[in-house]
Amino acid sequence: MERRALLKMIAAATGMALIGNNVWAATSNMLPNTTNLFKKTDLALLDEIAETILPRTDLPGAKDAGCGAQMQIMVQDCYTPEQQELFIHGLVSLQQLSHSQFGAEFGQLTAEQRTRLLTQLDTEAKASNAVLQSNDSTNASNRQGDPTAKLHYFTLFKQLSIFVFFTSKVGATEVLRYVAVPGRYDGAFPYKKGDKTWALW
Repeated sequence: MERRALLKMIAAATGMALIGNNVWAATSNMLPNTTNLFKKTDLALLDEIAETILPRTDLPGAKDAGCGAQMQIMVQDCYTPEQQELFIHGLVSLQQLSHSQFGAEFGQLTAEQRTRLLTQLDTEAKASNAVLQSNDSTNASNRQGDPTAKLHYFTLFKQLSIFVFFTSKVGATEVLRYVAVPGRYDGAFPYKKGDKTWALW
């Protein structure tokens, strides 16, 4: 899967362009942020969020790719302070919602409960993002300052889970088909329905 195709897939899945994408490209040579934004328990929570979005089936899931740890690094080193604040606030809000609906933390829920909760948040996020996009198209001045100011936090969770997974070694080589150095162009390469997408980076 080419990077452009992945970015389009993320935008289609979340209703928004990938947040932080331009920052990651511009700051790829920067030193990592030494301020620790996350608590020790957040790694397990991020793993469970990502695994609920991209669960293990007959193919590897998000935990197999170590998504939680990489998500922490991306947020800490590549997000703006406003994006970081939204992300961290989202983790707190998710736990509060989990307690209010099921009386337990997200990591203690059953797989079905986790899926139900994240499906609810995904629906809310898509509706919120649609309104945000609509407002932006009618009034360009609505988006002064940080573009994430009015985003739903679940958008960041979902985008980052997908991006980190499909750019990981596990996602690129075990879920997608990977060729390190592609050969010649073949415009009539045989395709069978159900074949995996190619990972070309």
